[in-house]
Order: sequence, then C-alpha cells, then structure tokens
Amino acid sequence: MALTPSSMMPLGTRAPDFRLPSPVSGGEHGLGELKSDRATVVMFICNHCPYVKHVQRELVDLANDYIPKGVSFVAINSNDVEKYPDDSPGNMKAVAEKLGYPFPYLYDETQETARAYGAACTPDFFVFDSGLGCVYRGQLDDSRPGNGRPVTGADLRKALDSILRGETVPQEQTPSIGCNIKWK
Repeated sequence: MALTPSSMMPLGTRAPDFRLPSPVSGGEHGLGELKSDRATVVMFICNHCPYVKHVQRELVDLANDYIPKGVSFVAINSNDVEKYPDDSPGNMKAVAEKLGYPFPYLYDETQETARAYGAACTPDFFVFDSGLGCVYRGQLDDSRPGNGRPVTGADLRKALDSILRGETVPQEQTPSIGCNIKWK
C-alpha cells in the first residue's frame, strides 16, 4: 500500500462524463442519468483498501442522509482486479449488497474515468454543483485508521450543506489520503 493524497482537481472543472457497468445491477450507468440538479458526489473507492473499509459505514449513512435532500452519489472502482482480485466485479457486488450501498457502485475496468477525474487514491471524493462544476474535492473527514478520530464525514457534509443552503463551498479543502489507485 502506497499512502497517496488526492490530486485536487481544480475547482470549477466540469465533471468528466462516463458510462460504466454496474456489477450490482448488471446494467450500465452514465453521469447524465446519475447527476442531480442540486449536487453530485463522485467517490473513487474499492473493496480491499483499509482507508475505504474505515469509512464504508459513513458512506452509507452520508448517502442515506443526503439522497432525500436531492444529492446524488456514485461510487467507482478503478483498481486493477487482476492484481487485486478482492476488487473484482463479483466482490464489488457482494460488498455493496452486504453494506447496503444506496448508490451505484460502478466498475472502471479501463481506468479511463479515474484518469479523467485525476483520481489518485481510495477513497477520493469529488462534489459537483447543479452545473457539474467541481466545488469540492478532498477528504471525507480527518479520521484515518488508527488515529482515534471518529468517522463523521464532517468535511464532505459541510460542503454538501453549503450547496443545499445556496452558499459558496469554502475553498480551503484538505486532500483525501488513502491507498493509491492500483494502476495497470
């Protein structure tokens, strides 16, 4: 595991489009059908990373709290599944069903979507406004495995609350940190 910070997409960048398969539903989903007219959260996660495992329950709670408020969520796994079989589509489906992911969990086999977003680590979070402009990229909160701080989703919740109140998201944002994306 190489500890890696997020690359911090420039604020205002338009969300790159994608169309990816869902191992959970068996279909494909694209940004155009998943986006919200309020805010859209794109998360790069996987199954095996201890940093993702540390926050998985909060991701479910966060989505369950904000989906009713008009925020959409999508998770994408871009890891090389040949070298990391725990992240395979079959295992993605098992994890999503076990944890009750209320959001699509898509598989980026070519890794083109991760590259388009400049995703560097898992977890890596991006929030886009109604026009799909990036208003937040960075950490979920300051909890990490072993640091004793509770997982609250505070940073991401603050960004989403700002959007929902019609306020500007604070531009001081802390990079996420986690395992590097497992590139082919």
